[in-house]
Amino acid sequence: MLILASSSPRRRELLQQIGVEFRVHAVDVDETPHPGEAPAAFAGRMALQKARAGWMAQSSGLPVLGADTVVSLDGSILGKPAGREDALHMLGRLSGNTHQVFSAVALVHGAREAVRLSETRVRVRTLTGREISAYWDSGEPADKAGAYAIQGLGALFVEHIEGSYSGVVGLPLYETGQLLDGFGVAHGGRR
Repeated sequence: MLILASSSPRRRELLQQIGVEFRVHAVDVDETPHPGEAPAAFAGRMALQKARAGWMAQSSGLPVLGADTVVSLDGSILGKPAGREDALHMLGRLSGNTHQVFSAVALVHGAREAVRLSETRVRVRTLTGREISAYWDSGEPADKAGAYAIQGLGALFVEHIEGSYSGVVGLPLYETGQLLDGFGVAHGGRR
Protein backbone atom coordinates (compact mmCIF):
# COMPACT_ATOMS: atom_id res chain seq x y z
CA MET A 1 0.00 0.00 0.00
CA LEU A 2 1.21 3.51 -0.80
CA ILE A 3 0.06 7.09 -1.25
CA LEU A 4 -0.08 8.50 -4.77
CA ALA A 5 0.74 12.23 -4.66
CA SER A 6 -1.16 12.98 -7.87
CA SER A 7 -4.72 13.57 -9.01
CA SER A 8 -3.96 12.24 -12.51
CA PRO A 9 -6.50 9.62 -13.60
CA ARG A 10 -3.88 8.18 -15.96
CA ARG A 11 -1.44 7.55 -13.12
CA ARG A 12 -4.19 5.90 -11.09
CA GLU A 13 -5.05 3.62 -14.03
CA LEU A 14 -1.41 2.67 -14.57
CA LEU A 15 -0.88 1.81 -10.88
CA GLN A 16 -4.07 -0.26 -10.93
CA GLN A 17 -2.78 -2.01 -14.07
CA ILE A 18 0.22 -3.36 -12.14
CA GLY A 19 -1.81 -4.31 -9.07
CA VAL A 20 -0.65 -1.64 -6.62
CA GLU A 21 -2.91 -0.80 -3.69
CA PHE A 22 -2.89 2.95 -3.09
CA ARG A 23 -4.72 5.98 -1.81
CA VAL A 24 -4.65 9.35 -3.56
CA HIS A 25 -3.41 12.47 -1.82
CA ALA A 26 -2.88 15.13 -4.49
CA VAL A 27 -0.34 17.84 -3.71
CA ASP A 28 0.20 21.33 -5.04
CA VAL A 29 3.82 22.28 -5.77
CA ASP A 30 5.42 25.09 -7.75
CA GLU A 31 6.15 23.61 -11.17
CA THR A 32 8.36 26.39 -12.47
CA PRO A 33 11.63 25.22 -14.03
CA HIS A 34 14.81 26.76 -12.65
CA PRO A 35 16.71 28.95 -15.14
CA GLY A 36 18.80 26.70 -17.39
CA GLU A 37 17.41 23.51 -15.82
CA ALA A 38 17.58 20.55 -18.20
CA PRO A 39 14.24 18.85 -18.93
CA ALA A 40 15.34 15.51 -17.42
CA ALA A 41 16.58 17.20 -14.23
CA PHE A 42 13.34 19.18 -14.00
CA ALA A 43 11.22 16.01 -14.27
CA GLY A 44 13.26 14.29 -11.54
CA ARG A 45 13.12 17.32 -9.25
CA MET A 46 9.35 17.66 -9.69
CA ALA A 47 8.67 13.96 -9.01
CA LEU A 48 10.75 14.08 -5.83
CA GLN A 49 9.24 17.39 -4.72
CA LYS A 50 5.71 15.96 -5.15
CA ALA A 51 6.60 12.79 -3.22
CA ARG A 52 8.18 14.84 -0.41
CA ALA A 53 5.14 17.14 -0.23
CA GLY A 54 2.88 14.08 -0.09
CA TRP A 55 4.99 12.58 2.70
CA MET A 56 4.77 15.78 4.74
CA ALA A 57 0.99 16.10 4.20
CA GLN A 58 0.00 12.62 5.39
CA SER A 59 0.27 10.83 8.71
CA SER A 60 -0.29 7.20 7.72
CA GLY A 61 3.44 6.40 7.49
CA LEU A 62 2.88 4.84 4.05
CA PRO A 63 5.44 5.38 1.27
CA VAL A 64 4.51 8.22 -1.10
CA LEU A 65 4.86 8.03 -4.87
CA GLY A 66 5.31 11.22 -6.92
CA ALA A 67 5.67 11.49 -10.68
CA ASP A 68 6.22 14.10 -13.35
CA THR A 69 6.27 14.00 -17.14
CA VAL A 70 8.08 16.58 -19.26
CA VAL A 71 7.83 16.99 -23.03
CA SER A 72 10.97 18.49 -24.55
CA LEU A 73 11.81 19.62 -28.06
CA ASP A 74 15.33 20.79 -28.85
CA GLY A 75 16.08 21.11 -25.14
CA SER A 76 13.11 23.34 -24.34
CA ILE A 77 10.27 22.25 -22.06
CA LEU A 78 6.77 22.18 -23.54
CA GLY A 79 4.45 22.32 -20.54
CA LYS A 80 0.68 22.40 -20.41
CA PRO A 81 -0.64 24.95 -22.90
CA ALA A 82 -1.75 28.32 -21.53
CA GLY A 83 -4.58 28.40 -24.07
CA ARG A 84 -5.56 27.74 -27.67
CA GLU A 85 -2.79 29.75 -29.35
CA ASP A 86 -0.13 28.20 -27.12
CA ALA A 87 -1.40 24.69 -27.89
CA LEU A 88 -1.52 25.34 -31.64
CA HIS A 89 2.05 26.69 -31.49
CA MET A 90 3.29 23.63 -29.52
CA LEU A 91 1.61 21.15 -31.83
CA GLY A 92 3.00 23.03 -34.83
CA ARG A 93 6.50 22.70 -33.36
CA LEU A 94 6.01 18.96 -32.71
CA SER A 95 4.65 18.37 -36.23
CA GLY A 96 7.11 16.42 -38.36
CA ASN A 97 9.68 16.25 -35.56
CA THR A 98 10.99 13.87 -32.93
CA HIS A 99 10.82 15.04 -29.33
CA GLN A 100 11.74 13.57 -25.96
CA VAL A 101 9.43 12.71 -23.08
CA PHE A 102 11.12 12.49 -19.70
CA SER A 103 8.99 10.76 -17.09
CA ALA A 104 10.29 10.59 -13.55
CA VAL A 105 8.93 8.68 -10.60
CA ALA A 106 9.99 9.14 -6.97
CA LEU A 107 9.27 7.23 -3.79
CA VAL A 108 9.67 8.72 -0.31
CA HIS A 109 9.35 6.78 2.94
CA GLY A 110 10.66 8.78 5.87
CA ALA A 111 14.30 9.66 5.31
CA ARG A 112 14.54 7.17 2.43
CA GLU A 113 14.12 8.59 -1.08
CA ALA A 114 14.73 7.30 -4.58
CA VAL A 115 14.06 8.60 -8.09
CA ARG A 116 13.99 6.79 -11.45
CA LEU A 117 13.76 8.40 -14.90
CA SER A 118 12.67 7.16 -18.29
CA GLU A 119 13.36 8.86 -21.61
CA THR A 120 11.25 8.17 -24.66
CA ARG A 121 11.69 9.54 -28.15
CA VAL A 122 8.39 10.30 -29.90
CA ARG A 123 8.05 11.01 -33.62
CA VAL A 124 5.00 13.07 -34.60
CA ARG A 125 3.90 12.93 -38.22
CA THR A 126 3.46 16.14 -40.18
CA LEU A 127 0.16 17.73 -39.14
CA THR A 128 -2.04 20.13 -41.04
CA GLY A 129 -3.31 23.33 -39.48
CA ARG A 130 -6.83 21.95 -39.78
CA GLU A 131 -5.90 18.78 -37.84
CA ILE A 132 -4.25 20.82 -35.11
CA SER A 133 -7.28 23.12 -34.76
CA ALA A 134 -9.71 20.18 -34.70
CA TYR A 135 -7.59 18.48 -32.06
CA TRP A 136 -7.67 21.58 -29.86
CA ASP A 137 -11.44 21.75 -30.35
CA SER A 138 -11.72 18.18 -29.00
CA GLY A 139 -10.65 19.51 -25.59
CA GLU A 140 -8.06 16.77 -25.10
CA PRO A 141 -4.82 18.80 -25.27
CA ALA A 142 -5.87 21.57 -22.85
CA ASP A 143 -4.25 20.07 -19.74
CA LYS A 144 -1.54 17.88 -21.27
CA ALA A 145 2.21 18.46 -21.34
CA GLY A 146 3.17 19.16 -24.94
CA ALA A 147 -0.54 19.65 -25.78
CA TYR A 148 -1.21 16.01 -26.71
CA ALA A 149 -2.27 12.72 -25.15
CA ILE A 150 -0.76 9.57 -26.64
CA GLN A 151 -3.45 7.46 -24.94
CA GLY A 152 -6.24 9.46 -26.62
CA LEU A 153 -6.89 11.11 -29.97
CA GLY A 154 -3.27 12.28 -29.98
CA ALA A 155 -2.29 8.69 -30.80
CA LEU A 156 -3.32 9.43 -34.39
CA PHE A 157 -0.39 11.85 -34.65
CA VAL A 158 2.31 9.57 -33.23
CA GLU A 159 4.28 7.91 -36.00
CA HIS A 160 6.81 6.09 -33.81
CA ILE A 161 8.01 5.82 -30.23
CA GLU A 162 11.29 4.51 -28.88
CA GLY A 163 11.11 3.88 -25.16
CA SER A 164 8.34 3.67 -22.57
CA TYR A 165 4.74 4.05 -23.72
CA SER A 166 3.54 4.20 -20.10
CA GLY A 167 6.16 6.90 -19.46
CA VAL A 168 4.63 9.05 -22.19
CA VAL A 169 1.19 8.47 -20.67
CA GLY A 170 2.53 9.72 -17.33
CA LEU A 171 4.02 6.92 -15.22
CA PRO A 172 6.92 4.76 -16.44
CA LEU A 173 5.89 1.32 -15.17
CA TYR A 174 9.27 -0.40 -15.48
CA GLU A 175 10.95 2.27 -13.36
CA THR A 176 7.99 2.33 -10.97
CA GLY A 177 8.33 -1.44 -10.49
CA GLN A 178 12.03 -1.01 -9.70
CA LEU A 179 11.20 1.54 -6.99
CA LEU A 180 8.41 -0.58 -5.54
CA ASP A 181 10.69 -3.63 -5.37
CA GLY A 182 13.45 -1.58 -3.73
CA PHE A 183 11.05 -0.34 -1.03
CA GLY A 184 9.29 -3.68 -0.57
CA VAL A 185 5.92 -2.40 -1.79
CA ALA A 186 3.65 -5.18 -3.06
CA HIS A 187 2.39 -5.10 -6.64
CA GLY A 188 0.99 -7.54 -9.19
CA GLY A 189 4.41 -8.85 -10.20
CA ARG A 190 5.64 -9.28 -6.59
CA ARG A 191 3.72 -9.90 -3.40
